[in-house]
Amino acid sequence: MNTGWKHLALSIVALPCLLAVPGVTAAEDYPAKPVRLMVGFSPGSATDVITRIVTSALSAKFGQPFVVENRPGANGLLAANAVAKAKADGYTLLVSNSSAMTVNPLLYKDAQYSTLKDFIPITTVVEGSFIVTTNPANPRTASVATFNDLIALAKDKPGMLTYGSAGTGNLGHLGVELLGDKAGITMIHVPYRATTMAQTALLAGEVDFNFDTPSSIAQIRAGRLKALAVTMPKRWAELPDAPAIAEFYPGFDVSFWFGFFTPAGTPESVVRTLNQEIIAATNQASVREQLARQGGILTLSPEAFAAKIGAELAQNAALIRRANIKID
Repeated sequence: MNTGWKHLALSIVALPCLLAVPGVTAAEDYPAKPVRLMVGFSPGSATDVITRIVTSALSAKFGQPFVVENRPGANGLLAANAVAKAKADGYTLLVSNSSAMTVNPLLYKDAQYSTLKDFIPITTVVEGSFIVTTNPANPRTASVATFNDLIALAKDKPGMLTYGSAGTGNLGHLGVELLGDKAGITMIHVPYRATTMAQTALLAGEVDFNFDTPSSIAQIRAGRLKALAVTMPKRWAELPDAPAIAEFYPGFDVSFWFGFFTPAGTPESVVRTLNQEIIAATNQASVREQLARQGGILTLSPEAFAAKIGAELAQNAALIRRANIKID
């Protein structure tokens, strides 16, 4: 397992030092040339869409191109590894998600980065929620009308309920493991290669429930899937009747986020400028309207973002150990 999580406390303490490293780029001169943003996922993915919404506003603000470069592969590893080695001057940024930044370094041997050692977190932009979904046409879960019904069924049939995810170690997988810990239940994990494949399996009755992404809303509204709960700390406006799991198990939070990063050592003035202007962009009405379709808008200071990452790395590392999750 990568040793990045072992240096968690040290990395968080070191963040002010990372921010304070002097550089030749001053905030008043930044940006003086185009800024490259690397996205480790394909065009049209949620990470890509969010990046383009925000960078359009940044380009208009600064009068410099903010150029999106897609480098998909290995759940965001390729882009993250590239940016970690880039010059720390604010002209090469990473836009990534919680899975790539708080799971990959713990599981993948070819993750050559430590999130809090090799990057400065700038800010989150959007926070999304998994949705606990079942198929109302599945006879195995016919008795499940509420989240509590699902828990009761899992307790009545220990180790028999199945759930799908986008792969071993995926946040959806870890989320169900956390639920199992909180509720004292065990379920069978069925990994697929993508979220869409796991959703198709649920619709086909191959699995009994999922921690699905917001892409399932169309199926929920069509009545083909039923939303039992959301995994973020509070209810989501898009599904107001679906309770948060935290209402039953206080402190439960398996939300996922999309955020901006710069290589460690980037001048503090540049980090602060980027933080302020990205937050300002999210406050524009047109930008907020577009981002709200991807989840709840969430912006943080670099220090608060680092603390959030640290807490998630610690939680995920503990879950991975307890569940003995390994990637070959």
